[in-house]
Amino acid sequence: MTRASTPELEADRQALIGLINAEAVFHGDFTLSSGKKATYYVDMRKLTLDHRAAPAIGRLVLDLMKDLDGVVAVGGLTLGADPIANAVMHESVHAGRPLDAFVVRKEPKDHGRGRQIEGADVAGTRVVVVEDTSTTGQSALAAVEALRREGAEVVAVAVIVDRKTGAQAAIEAEGLRWLASIDLDDLGLAPQ
Repeated sequence: MTRASTPELEADRQALIGLINAEAVFHGDFTLSSGKKATYYVDMRKLTLDHRAAPAIGRLVLDLMKDLDGVVAVGGLTLGADPIANAVMHESVHAGRPLDAFVVRKEPKDHGRGRQIEGADVAGTRVVVVEDTSTTGQSALAAVEALRREGAEVVAVAVIVDRKTGAQAAIEAEGLRWLASIDLDDLGLAPQ
């Protein structure tokens, strides 16, 4: 189990765990983005886009990154990473450690400038990929691959909820740090 670095941030984390359990865990038969079947689904978009949770999410992800030197931007594969990156960007300003945000499209645009990464210019910079939940790590790794093609140095992947189903090993196999604020033990759920 991860703990936040201050009592105030740990209170944020516990409040977020309460919100997740009350409003973002759904039981039934689900197919995850990885194609795996599950009997529950943690729908973090309900909370990453919620005014009660987003500020705490920004603070908690920023706290996960506190020991990473030289990071200038956060983001990940659209759509799941977008509200997290924005929450971190806003909270980083309040914390006096301003970070920019970026969005990684699944494919480069076929018009305009044809960009796959929007927002912060990532070439030659240290960045962190963020994600709401992770099962296999493939969404985060797709973002990592696109960022590396653009010349970014990806140093870590930070997730709000770690489903404990292999994502950490996949991310670490790519030489990246794995950072997670909440795991299934915190939510009283078993890995599937």
